[in-house]
Amino acid sequence: MQSDAIPFCKDYLLNHASMPVNALLNELGLFTCGEFPTPELLNEKVAEYQASWQGPTFKGQRLFKDDEQRYYETIISEDKVIPTRERSWHDLFNALIWLQFPKTKSLLNELHVADINRYGVNPRTARRNRITHFDECGVVLAVESPKGSDLPHAKQSARASREDFLYRLAQHEWKTVFIANREMWYTQVSPFVFGHANLEMMLNPFIGLTGKWLAVSVPYGFSQLDRWQQRAQLDEAMVARIKDLNCFECAPLLKPLPLLGVPSWHHKQDETFYSNSDYFRPLRAGSKPTKQLPLWT
Repeated sequence: MQSDAIPFCKDYLLNHASMPVNALLNELGLFTCGEFPTPELLNEKVAEYQASWQGPTFKGQRLFKDDEQRYYETIISEDKVIPTRERSWHDLFNALIWLQFPKTKSLLNELHVADINRYGVNPRTARRNRITHFDECGVVLAVESPKGSDLPHAKQSARASREDFLYRLAQHEWKTVFIANREMWYTQVSPFVFGHANLEMMLNPFIGLTGKWLAVSVPYGFSQLDRWQQRAQLDEAMVARIKDLNCFECAPLLKPLPLLGVPSWHHKQDETFYSNSDYFRPLRAGSKPTKQLPLWT
């Protein structure tokens, strides 16, 4: 089903959409608004949840002049507004990612504009393609650093365990990361949907739904914070991580993640489910290793 045919209806969403979609809409109080959220309502949510907001505001597409010719990213940069189509799931989820991670989204916009100013809008640079891939399909894995007071050996062991988890994920050892090491999810490794196209597709999830993961180091105790504290901390950490990785200039970087395999993101996650090699595919022969590992040097 195309997303424009999906109603903004709590009962429908609870029966069809994946957990990250419903959890986010419920947390932000959007289930109770009774109609599709407008750009004006989204700006109200910014004021409600981000008291020190310095990002752009949302502006309905109908408010733009018919002769507006500037590129989307350029409008955001120059006018400090985000063109937002009314009754568009895609644009709604884009707005909700801005609401959660404004510093990271602002950085991506800056990188787009830098390439546009240097090379023009078309053809798109390889870096802009990588930025867009992350912006649309990214999943951020917040990997918690070991406790600072741990003895050096214990701290080294904890880091090695988490590096091994990421390595096995990059190697498509799906049963190892999703079943054997299931207890690491949400304690040592916390997943966050960053790509707004991911959320749009999770309205009506299907076998084959895949995102692209980026590992980000976060401080010890991250998993014990409330959700908005986590987002603020992760937003800062993502900006630092992207800069450390040369702002998407290097490749290959992002690696595939079967979204329905992430613990709690799908209703049926048994041994048989994870044995579906058409979805949980083995690593292709000759695949180049990701440049984002090791996470810690």
